[in-house]
Amino acid sequence: MKINALNLTNFRNIASLELQPAEHVNIIYGDNAQGKTNLIEALWLLTGAKSFRGAKDAELLQFGSGFAKVSASFFKEGRDQTAEILFTAKKQAQLNEIALPSVTGLAGIFCAVVFSPSHLSLIQDGPSARRRFADTCICQISPKFIALMSDYNRTLLQRNSLLKDISYSSYLLDTLDVWDDRLACLSALIVKNRKQYIQRLAVHAGEIYSGISSKKETLQMRYLAAGGLTDDVPDGQYKEWFLQALGQARAEDLKTGCTSVGPHRDDIDFEINGMNVRSFGSQGQQRSSVLALKLAESRLIRELLHDEPVILLDDVMSELDKSRQDYLLNHLSENQVFITCCDKGYFDALQNGKAFHMVKGRLQNEEC
Repeated sequence: MKINALNLTNFRNIASLELQPAEHVNIIYGDNAQGKTNLIEALWLLTGAKSFRGAKDAELLQFGSGFAKVSASFFKEGRDQTAEILFTAKKQAQLNEIALPSVTGLAGIFCAVVFSPSHLSLIQDGPSARRRFADTCICQISPKFIALMSDYNRTLLQRNSLLKDISYSSYLLDTLDVWDDRLACLSALIVKNRKQYIQRLAVHAGEIYSGISSKKETLQMRYLAAGGLTDDVPDGQYKEWFLQALGQARAEDLKTGCTSVGPHRDDIDFEINGMNVRSFGSQGQQRSSVLALKLAESRLIRELLHDEPVILLDDVMSELDKSRQDYLLNHLSENQVFITCCDKGYFDALQNGKAFHMVKGRLQNEEC
């Protein structure tokens, strides 16, 4: 996939912008708070996912404006296509000028991988950040997973409400089996999808990290299912396992009013040379680990969807040494890449690309 043009209107600090990027590497440089990350965020929103900055839709509108619009023309599957998102009181999306039921309809159509400093939370923060990463990745390659996660979260909420109500109305206890069966079924599907994805991702991430570190270090990752679900349990038996685990935890769940077993408690573990990255990795190793994950995500999209996703790198170069910067610049030639930075000097050796100077939400372009 290649983006031919991006147009923004009233998007954060950008009143009006038209970008015609290069086919391969595009550098967006300038001082802080000029709008570089806003441009990356706009591109990412076209995947149908939520903002990687955690922003609410109302925060995307330029101050004082009643709407914001993000639109792009891109080449995919042998033809030119368009995508558009209009942010008003209600968010609306179009694909090839046809209205979509929701923005998630763009998932799997406009494919991208994004890295920003906030993604260091994948390593540094708690398990929820790592679960969210895995789920976002899977949703791009399998949009049906969006509905699956929505169904699971709704069922989990209803079960938790029931657990609390039972303490006041004991006759409701008889209905808990129905919710346990539904939750076990959904849990089995989610964990199966996550584990399969992480296993495939781990292979690519290990290869990429080896290249980033000049083969001096090895990265391993594995999915950790909460409650003791081990790798020797066949995925065809996941539902029965969850049913049994929910039954064993029922007394405690009734006491706390909260479901203690399920994919909402799972985690992903990362190790470099056998040492836990979160506890013992340097900031450079943590950043390189997340970067390897993101580039591995790109490979999997290509492998599973037969498409080259756009790669969005926000402030990625500042804490990488020269060899890691060189690997990054010279191993993404098959993708269209957008990189933001404050200092254009990081890319003096770059050939066949474009640089765009961002000043107060406006772009000035120059050849590299």
